Amino acid sequence: MAKFNPDFWETTLASEAWQRFAVEDALWHQEPSDVAARHRRAERASALWPELRAIIDEVLTDRQREVVTLHFLEALNQRQIAETLGVSQQSVSEHLYGKVRNGRAVGGAIRKLRKACAERGVQFD
Repeated sequence: MAKFNPDFWETTLASEAWQRFAVEDALWHQEPSDVAARHRRAERASALWPELRAIIDEVLTDRQREVVTLHFLEALNQRQIAETLGVSQQSVSEHLYGKVRNGRAVGGAIRKLRKACAERGVQFD
């Protein structure tokens, strides 16, 4: 038997009451311009993917490529990647973002990719 939760009260509303809420107030509401912008970004990403894939293959180490693929394409978090690869979460973070040595940021797949994209004039904006 479920326990009573005093913080949760279920009520029903008549259809007239629901109509008082504006559609724009709904969490899932998107303006047509938002939808159009999302489609433009998706089209741009699709157009850039072959060039970005070539850059990934060219400038990243095998391990960085693996971590980037798992993180950005497979949508795994750092802990999940660490478990999959049998390394620490810190190691995954360093493969993605680099680390600081003697006060300087070094390494990191994302840093390498940004630099390579800038050199080739690839922009995502």
